[in-house]
Amino acid sequence: MDHLLAVFLLALSLGFRIEQGACQHYYLLRPVPSDTLPVLDIKEDPDPVLDPRERDLNETELRSALGSHFDPQFMSLSPPEDKSAAGTEDLNEAELRQRLSGAMPKEIRALDFEVPHGKKQKPSKKLRRRLQLWLWSVTGCPVLHAWNDLGSRFWPRYLKVGSCYSKRSCSVPEGMFCKAAKSTHFTILRWRCLQKKGGLKCAWIPVQYPVITECKCSCIN
Repeated sequence: MDHLLAVFLLALSLGFRIEQGACQHYYLLRPVPSDTLPVLDIKEDPDPVLDPRERDLNETELRSALGSHFDPQFMSLSPPEDKSAAGTEDLNEAELRQRLSGAMPKEIRALDFEVPHGKKQKPSKKLRRRLQLWLWSVTGCPVLHAWNDLGSRFWPRYLKVGSCYSKRSCSVPEGMFCKAAKSTHFTILRWRCLQKKGGLKCAWIPVQYPVITECKCSCIN
């Protein structure tokens, strides 16, 4: 119990400071690089005339157009059976810890958790490791993946995207939260319609859809 009390008091004085994340937003036709993540949903014109028809969804032609950019690990033509993202906001600390990747932060790895009780006492290596893992799970910001339905005007329609856990604070004392820090992009196809002389002209165009690849503990702007 003394060890846990010491950890709590020590954690209160830590105040981990981790750099803020980069972001992206969208224009009318497609998402483009900017400074806001996660990507906001595009406000689609509900007019069904602007939707691709069955003849516009030829899988062979669309796969050929997308070429090597098609990644079956993150893209799907039909609703994936493994939702794996549903309920991520209800993860407990143990489940969050399992999703942490990479090396333990050096700030946490360097902590000795000395107890100021008479002569300074250090916890055993086993207890020290458990305390480090606990602190890492409390302050860590793993990327949580989920399948997102982009709608019929994107191909492939289903894309696995990343998000940051935001149900609780990631700092001790509380006040900081997990925010997107880095992103990459997938090249997919976007159905675009333009009004031209002679009527409406529609076609599939390649676009870059940004996705979160790293989350960090940051102050709220």
